[in-house]
Amino acid sequence: MLILLLAWAVFLVGVPLWAWTQLSTVDADPEGARPEGQPGATYLLVGSDSRKGLTKQERKDLTTGKDSGGRGRTDTILILHTGDGPSVLLSIPRDSLVPIEGYGTTKINAAYAYGGPELLVQTIEQSTGLEIDDYVEVGFGGLVKVVDALGGVEICPKKNVKDAKAGLDIDKGCQEADGRTALAYSRSRKAATGDIQRGQNQREVLGGIAGKAKSPWTFINPVRYVRVNAGAASSVQVGEGMGPIALARFALALSSAMGGAGLNCTVPIADFSVRWDRERALRMFGHIKNDRTDQIGDLCTKDGLPKGS
Repeated sequence: MLILLLAWAVFLVGVPLWAWTQLSTVDADPEGARPEGQPGATYLLVGSDSRKGLTKQERKDLTTGKDSGGRGRTDTILILHTGDGPSVLLSIPRDSLVPIEGYGTTKINAAYAYGGPELLVQTIEQSTGLEIDDYVEVGFGGLVKVVDALGGVEICPKKNVKDAKAGLDIDKGCQEADGRTALAYSRSRKAATGDIQRGQNQREVLGGIAGKAKSPWTFINPVRYVRVNAGAASSVQVGEGMGPIALARFALALSSAMGGAGLNCTVPIADFSVRWDRERALRMFGHIKNDRTDQIGDLCTKDGLPKGS
């Protein structure tokens, strides 16, 4: 029995270490002056619309369209902060208008297309004042692989959604979604609030992934455990300076942010044209910068609008 327990412990540790060796890295550290010395840890999590690694049939099945070449754009931009207070997962709408060095004021997701992770990190830091410690990027195929490896995730749309562009056709109510449906749900902008609702859907899917990933069944079932690790390793890129401990801390913080003790929000906005409410946004960024997330309070709302509006 002791030998079996030791072997199982080696398996549980060895699989993620093997997966770590399969991860690809990317240079995400911009040059020039950057914020520094901030308490806690702040991560930038992006989901790119890159079709890299997808076969022609997979692009058809996932309704992703053709690979246009180049870097693509970031359909998902999330800031995750962990420290002494509650963990915070913050959506930044991809259509947010911000200054991008060398390109004027334009939509924030263009920063990745213009200059890759480095320019996106620089743009986020200059617009928020936050120091980005580490970078994590997931492509279309990555989300599908991880969700399918977990056996699906629960989503709870409040209305029927039919979106041919995203390949989505679901009824309202809680239901189990496979990888293809979870991706379509994360991409769909069919709701009246467009980009804002999509951000909420993305956080909902991430919450489902985090919940399933930390369930005892993931660790008890060796096949599922290997598939989850392998799926993530084959489709996730991390910043060059990110180590396995930081990645583990990122995963724990993501799970915490989506749990009852954490905060998941949209950056404060003035209206559904996703113009930032600068006064409220700067207050929120200030609390994150100083690792005082316990003071965010009503600044955190799911749609970014003031509470009660």
